[in-house]
Amino acid sequence: MARNVPTDLQILQTIYNFYYDEFCSYDQDKSIRDSKIFVPIDCQKIAQKLGTNGDIVFGRLYYHLANKYKYTDHDNGTAPIVRLFEFKVGKDVKCVHFPFMASILADLKIQDRRFKLTLAASVTALCISIASLFFTGFEMISSNVIEASVELKK
Repeated sequence: MARNVPTDLQILQTIYNFYYDEFCSYDQDKSIRDSKIFVPIDCQKIAQKLGTNGDIVFGRLYYHLANKYKYTDHDNGTAPIVRLFEFKVGKDVKCVHFPFMASILADLKIQDRRFKLTLAASVTALCISIASLFFTGFEMISSNVIEASVELKK
């Protein structure tokens, strides 16, 4: 039986939930990792929560999301590319750019909310149309029955 593939929203939300406190803890102890903004993650832990394989999560982050969500940093003159996910940052491996990920996550949540709202409006409109059709049909049938009974009485 095929398993569901986790969405970008689910993957990023799970990472955010698991690693937010760790991201914030850098302010108290700078020795926990090499960079404040890049937080090392455990793809197996995330995959386990999502009910999938760790290589699926790693592949989505490394091959897909890192290239989909990247920007060029022109501030330091060399214009390096900043990606959502980096395989190695200093001594840390499998790191997400946490503030960038939080921004992407917020956008994905807005898109998801818009989609669900649009879908709900469409379903509501469909239900209203079906109800209108039903009542119009019922009205036509009942008026034909009344006309037929009036003609029978004549």
